[in-house]
Amino acid sequence: MGKVAKKRSLADKVRKTKTSSEIKNNPFEVKINRKKFEVLGRKTKHDVGLPGVSRSKANTKRKETLLKEYKQKNKCSKFIDRRFGEYDTNMAPEDKILQRFAMERQRGHDKKDMFNLNEEEELTHYGQSLAEIEKFNDLANSDDESEEKGLLSAELTASHFGGGGGLLRRKASGDQHEDEGGHRAKSRQELIEELIQKSKQEKRQRQVQREEAQELTEKLDQDWKSIQALMVKKTPRAEQADEPEEKPKLDKYDMMVRELGFEMKAQPSERMKTPEELAREAREKLQTLEADRLRRMMGQEVGDSVQRQSHLSADDLNDGFILDKDDQKTLAYEDGKWNIGEETGEDGDEDAEEGESGEEDESEAEEQDEDGDEEAEEEGEEEGGSSEEEEEDGHSDLDSEQESEDEGRQQQEDEETSAEVEKSLSKEEVKAQQEAAKAELPYTFTAPEKYSDLKDLLYGHTPDNQRLIVARTQKCNHPSLAVGNKLKLQKMFGFLLEYIGELATRSPPELTAINKLIPELYALCQMFPDVACKALQSLLGDAAHGLEEVLEVKGHVAFPALDMLIYLKVTALLFPTSDFRHPATTPALLYISQALTKCPVRSLKDITSGLVLCCLAVEYVSFSKRFLPELINFLAGTLHLAVQDKTSLGYAVVPPFRTSGRNGDLLVLSDAESCKNWSKKELPLSATHHLELQTDLDRDQHRLMCLSTCLDLVKRCCLLYKDLTSFPQIFQPIRTLLSKYLQVQTLPEPLQELHSTILEVISAAPVTNTPLVFEKKKPIPLKLLTPKIVEVLDYGKKRGSTKDEREKERLNHKYKKEFKGALREIRKDSRFLAREKLNEVMNRDSERKRKVKELFGSLATQEGEWKALKRRKNRR
Repeated sequence: MGKVAKKRSLADKVRKTKTSSEIKNNPFEVKINRKKFEVLGRKTKHDVGLPGVSRSKANTKRKETLLKEYKQKNKCSKFIDRRFGEYDTNMAPEDKILQRFAMERQRGHDKKDMFNLNEEEELTHYGQSLAEIEKFNDLANSDDESEEKGLLSAELTASHFGGGGGLLRRKASGDQHEDEGGHRAKSRQELIEELIQKSKQEKRQRQVQREEAQELTEKLDQDWKSIQALMVKKTPRAEQADEPEEKPKLDKYDMMVRELGFEMKAQPSERMKTPEELAREAREKLQTLEADRLRRMMGQEVGDSVQRQSHLSADDLNDGFILDKDDQKTLAYEDGKWNIGEETGEDGDEDAEEGESGEEDESEAEEQDEDGDEEAEEEGEEEGGSSEEEEEDGHSDLDSEQESEDEGRQQQEDEETSAEVEKSLSKEEVKAQQEAAKAELPYTFTAPEKYSDLKDLLYGHTPDNQRLIVARTQKCNHPSLAVGNKLKLQKMFGFLLEYIGELATRSPPELTAINKLIPELYALCQMFPDVACKALQSLLGDAAHGLEEVLEVKGHVAFPALDMLIYLKVTALLFPTSDFRHPATTPALLYISQALTKCPVRSLKDITSGLVLCCLAVEYVSFSKRFLPELINFLAGTLHLAVQDKTSLGYAVVPPFRTSGRNGDLLVLSDAESCKNWSKKELPLSATHHLELQTDLDRDQHRLMCLSTCLDLVKRCCLLYKDLTSFPQIFQPIRTLLSKYLQVQTLPEPLQELHSTILEVISAAPVTNTPLVFEKKKPIPLKLLTPKIVEVLDYGKKRGSTKDEREKERLNHKYKKEFKGALREIRKDSRFLAREKLNEVMNRDSERKRKVKELFGSLATQEGEWKALKRRKNRR
């Protein structure tokens, strides 16, 4: 069977080779690109070829180039010799070796031997080499040793430590001399004795030289002392005291150095306290003050709350020990013995008890002091501290101890006098103290739950006390002190806003109380801006809806009352007016514009309310410089009311004003003599609530006041809007009215000055803008049904009119063709790489599966062998 299978496989291989050769030689499989006609100079590609030949060539080319680059990606198989001077042909080999060796040593010295001492450098100590010092040749001198620092002579060293070689050599040389001269040679003992004598003689000589040098030094010192008195002249102390000492003048540099030395050094300050800590301290302080007030109401004694500055000596251990008066003993000397007297008796005990009670009362009162006293005391302490620092150099420790004793004695005397004063208070004085405490304002308040609670809390108090009550209520109910305080204060903002409106509606309106309460309202708004914004939004929304309803029903509506004007002013104080759009100030500004447009002017009271609205409008737009046409129209209408002759006008009047009518002369003076006694005053805010003008003089005075306010507002508007390009057109009606129709001669001098200033500002503005015209455009023709005929000269070819256009068109065509070809090749390359990557993944997976199969097979064989072995054991 195996032979038959081999024969079949060989036959299949022969068939495959035959078919491939037949396809290559088959003329019907060859692709031929025929041409209709030959063109000289044109190159043709792939005229003849087999199917798939071009594709196989492209794939082989990609395998040789692109596939190799892909396989060599992120791989480096090159060895680059980075040794110094390897590619430098100008350097000799010896120079290269020396330089490499030096660089290697330098690299090793920098890295490994960073903290090792270099052997080539010589280390010294006081000018002596450490290598020589380590030889221990420099021994300590003594009287028995030589000045050569313990060094022995060469002969002595040779005799003692040389093993006798030197002596023997000397002996041998001596024998030779003896033979020559006939003298006897010295023995070893004689030589040693001779050496000892020489050393003693040298030592004796050195001792004599040392003594002589010492004697000469002492003699020289004595001579120098005698000469020194002649060289330096010392004046006696009496003459020194009489003669004034001349101090050298200091240079600028020395003076600057001393000033820098005496400057105060920066001391560390305490850390900034958090708002929660400040609120807690404020509440604790108010609670302490309230407890003090209640104690005084009950008739209890309260000590002096002023803290005294105690002096600490240099020996004070700061351990709280105080020497009381009872502990001080009286010392006396009688009959040669010390007599220590002790104060005993009931009076002394009573005085001590009173002193203790007075000290307790004073300690309690010190904790209950108010802000003003604390600040004054701190300033006093700082001044005292500075004066003590200035005089610090002139005191000694004894002086400080003496001062501390004097101050302690004075403090005890003050305590005794205060205790006597407290003891001497009569019942009438205690009663007066109780009444004064009852009359005081409480320091702690609970937050009101209803509007009636706030009214009861503030009823009957002065404006200043009302402000204090609201401020103390905020401090006692700060949101950080308890959970429900936040909701209480939010409600309190609405109650306070409503209370301000009620104060404005009273007759007469309590404007002073309103002015005092607005800062507290601002503080609450800073705490809860969202709640404040919603509250004012609801107020403004209700007022605007009410104005629209009244206007629909009656056809006319009165100007806003004083409470609404105050609400508008409060809105400008609490929230920014310069924002482009704001949830509170934008509705307020719209309400002002609506009131200035739709509220008719029928009396002097309406003019006053309108001018107040104009003042608020100017305040709203002062930062943003937003243009309000309602403001300019109302001011022009108000000036129109002061014109006497209204027959022929050169300007237009805008509602709510009329050209002529019953209320057209509201600001015309009844008597020209009333201008003489008039003085410029501000327009009272209470005139919007109730205006009583009984005589013609009072009416004229109020008319002049309204006219002065109107001219002042016109001046402010001119300065505000003078940068607008349409400024002359905006103020053209007012300019015409002031220059031609308003009789200024009959008005007072301040109004005449305002009049001239306004005209100067308006006339000084340059006219830069041109009249508005439509933009010039080419007219669009009507659509016609006539077809558009385009003449075509040549068909089938794109030809330009000029040579440059034809060249440009050819280049564009070539560019497009090359671009498409490049895209096609890139796509083919990406497909080729994708196929190769997929093949790699599949090969890796197949290899992994093969290895896993082998592992499983080996494990299965092992398992079978193990089971077989187990069966054999069981059979045995």
